Amino acid sequence: MIQYYMENGNAKPATVLDISENYVSRLIDIDGKKLAEVGQGKVKHPIKSDIGNYKELTFVPRITAREEMKDEDVAGTKIESSVINVGDIVEVSGQTKGKGFAGVVKRHGFHGGPRTHGQSDRERAPGSIGNRTIPGRVYKGKRMGGHMGTIIKTIKGLKVLMVDPERNTIVVEGSLMGPKKSYLVIRKQSWI
Repeated sequence: MIQYYMENGNAKPATVLDISENYVSRLIDIDGKKLAEVGQGKVKHPIKSDIGNYKELTFVPRITAREEMKDEDVAGTKIESSVINVGDIVEVSGQTKGKGFAGVVKRHGFHGGPRTHGQSDRERAPGSIGNRTIPGRVYKGKRMGGHMGTIIKTIKGLKVLMVDPERNTIVVEGSLMGPKKSYLVIRKQSWI
């Protein structure tokens, strides 16, 4: 992340995204809908089935995402920063940071029990989880401790502040999910 200074002098939090090495990896047809698969990077040791799938591209991309096909899309076409302009509104999808196993206080914002009256080991406990004899079980979806993070999240309505064609980077307003050097999918929002 960086601080991006607007023309009026105001500073905005922003994220720099590297969009180099992006290709139209292949064109596919699913249920009559034509899609273009966009790939990023190159796999060092690909498996034989992937080599066959990406025969037109001559290499296997590392990460892929599917988008609606445009007439000018051809397998192997490199996607440059020129497809995005300053002021465009985009949505970004990616995997959030992993937090490991988290309890109910961190995961769901529970307040825990009282700190006094003999509650030496129950401060961050969830409390009662069951019901009476009927239903005699815990309902599915009960908020409890468990694995937190590493989910796919989408942030919509982000404004493109700067495009640098020389470095093949763009600057997007705000913060984005995931650790540094993680892979994200950027889509233009045409409805705004």
